[in-house]
Amino acid sequence: MKKVLILGAGLICRPIVRYLLELGNIEVTQATRTVDKARGMIAGHPNGKAVALDVTQPEAAQRLDELVSRTDLAVSLLPYTYHPMVAEACIRRRKNMLTTSYVSPAMRALETRVKEAGIVILNEAGLDPGIDHMSAMRVIHGVEKRGGTVTGFRSTTGALPAHDSSNNPFGYKFSWSPRGVLLASRNAAKWLENGSVVEVPGERLFENYRLQDVPGAGTFENYPNRDSLPYKDVYGLKHATTVYRGTYRMPGWCETLRSIVALGWLRDEPVAGFTGKTYRDMTAHLCGAPVEGLVGNVARALGFPVYAAAIKRLEWLGLFSDELLPPDANDPLTYLNVLMLRKLSMQPGKDRDMVVMHHEFTAGFPGGKTEELTSTLLDYGIPGGDTSVARTVALPAAIAVKMILDGKIRTPGVFIPVEPEIYEPILDELEKLGIKFHEAATE
Repeated sequence: MKKVLILGAGLICRPIVRYLLELGNIEVTQATRTVDKARGMIAGHPNGKAVALDVTQPEAAQRLDELVSRTDLAVSLLPYTYHPMVAEACIRRRKNMLTTSYVSPAMRALETRVKEAGIVILNEAGLDPGIDHMSAMRVIHGVEKRGGTVTGFRSTTGALPAHDSSNNPFGYKFSWSPRGVLLASRNAAKWLENGSVVEVPGERLFENYRLQDVPGAGTFENYPNRDSLPYKDVYGLKHATTVYRGTYRMPGWCETLRSIVALGWLRDEPVAGFTGKTYRDMTAHLCGAPVEGLVGNVARALGFPVYAAAIKRLEWLGLFSDELLPPDANDPLTYLNVLMLRKLSMQPGKDRDMVVMHHEFTAGFPGGKTEELTSTLLDYGIPGGDTSVARTVALPAAIAVKMILDGKIRTPGVFIPVEPEIYEPILDELEKLGIKFHEAATE
C-alpha cells in the first residue's frame, strides 16, 4: 500500500484527505499542530491517522525527516515559506513532493539537487495557481494544433460568496485565510497590454480595475494579479502582445480596499506612538486626525463625501467604532484580520461560495483568420460540505498525487502542470467530479 504524508489541516485539506483515503489503496498520515482537525477529516477511516507536528518548533526538522522517511510522497499544504524545509527532507529521503503554492525562488534553487535525488516536486497544482495553468494550456495547445498562434491572453479568477450568500456590504466572505487575502492586497502588479508593459505599485493596485461581465456568473471588478509577464514564457506565448492575469471581486471592493490601504490598515508592524484602545482610536491615529468628527475627517482624507459607499462600508466594518482592539495583537493588519474574520466569514451550513475562472484568448490563423476564444469555470460550494475553494484547490492536487504514485509523472525536477501528460488526465477527472470548463469561440 502506498503511503502519503499530508502536512497541514487548514480550510482546503479535507477534500484531498477524503479523495486519497477513498481510493482504498493509499495510507494517509496527516501531520499538523491541530490534531483534532485532522482526526475530523480522517473520520475514523482505517487507512488514515493523524499525528502531531508543529513546524514552528526547533525540533520540527528532525520530526519532519522521520515522517518523510516513512512515506512515498509528501503533500505540503503549509504556508509557502515552509515548503523548502519539506523539500529538504524529501531530497534527503528521496521522496516525491507536491504543493499547491507558487514556485518560490527558494524552491526553484533546489532544482539541481531534486534532479540528482531523482524525485518529482510538482508545485502549483491547486486552483490559482493550478487549474488556471491547466485549462489555459489546453486551449493554447489546441490553437497550436490547428496551426494558429495566441496573440492575446487574459486570465482572471475569483473566489467569492455565491450570489445567494452575498449578503454584506463588501460582497465578500472568507473561504480561506483572511490574512492571505489582505496581504495579497499589497502586491504590485505588472502585465503586457498591446505590446507595452504596464506596472502598478501596490498602493495603487485598486485604482486599476475594470468592470467585466462573465457569462452565467455576473458582473465583477477585475484588477491585476501580481506579475503576469513570466506567463508569456511559461505558457509559450511567443507572439502574444497582451498577457494579463487578474482577480475578480464584487463591485465596490476595489474602492473600499483602496481606502483601507490608503489609511494604513494593512501595516503589519506596531504603529509608533499609538496609545489608543479602540478601532476608532487606531483609525484616527493612522489618519492623523482627531477622534471627534472622525468619519468626516477620513472621508476628506480619502477624497470622498461622507455619504460615499466606501465610507459606509468602513463604518459597517467597525473601523470608526468604540470596539476594543484585541489584546493579543499589536499591528493594524492583525487587528483588521480579527474584525474581518468575524464580520465576513462564511456561515457553516448556510452559505456557499463560488469560484469563477475566465480565460480570454485572441488567436490568429493562416490566411488572416482570427478567433476570440473563452474558457470559463463556474463552481459552487456545498452548504454544510466542502467549499468550492477547498474542492478546486485540493482535488487537482489529489489527482496529481495519484498520478505520481502510479508512475505517470516520473521525470525528476521542480515542475508546474503545463504539459499535456499532466494536465489532460487531471482536467478529465475533474470533469467527472463536476469541475468543468465551458469553452466557446467566435470569429
